[in-house]
Amino acid sequence: MQWGGRVHFLLAIVRRIVEVQELPSVFVTLLAWGLIEVIRYPHYALNCVGSSLSLVTYLRQDLIFLLSHLPCVTRYTAFILLYPMGLAGEMWLMYQALPLIKTKNLYAYFFAGLPITYYNFVKVLLACYPFMWLKLYLHLFKQRKAKLGKQHKKKRN
Repeated sequence: MQWGGRVHFLLAIVRRIVEVQELPSVFVTLLAWGLIEVIRYPHYALNCVGSSLSLVTYLRQDLIFLLSHLPCVTRYTAFILLYPMGLAGEMWLMYQALPLIKTKNLYAYFFAGLPITYYNFVKVLLACYPFMWLKLYLHLFKQRKAKLGKQHKKKRN
């Protein structure tokens, strides 16, 4: 779902509608996505080669420390702030794009044989987005809890 949402955001809306490309909603979304990826992929790459720099692992575990320079609050907390920020940016942009989608009759050729227009599809998507996102967000909390449980057990031993 996350991959599909990102592809739709970038290719179906941002790429096709020039008027939205410089809106703050695009910046907010890309900022949230970028901050997560800057930490995620170096962490994965180092783990693949059997090396793990403690700094990268630490940053992967706590982006809040990096951003605020406060003492470590908890591990694996970056998504708590950045995931809703990305969602808000995506939804904000889709909402802003609705009038342009309707005016340009975007993707009319693709939806020609369907009982729904792309405009109506985006409206339905906007209504469903928070529910789909919540499923992913709660899954991240489950992963966080599992990881923190392992970390806590290691420290106690």
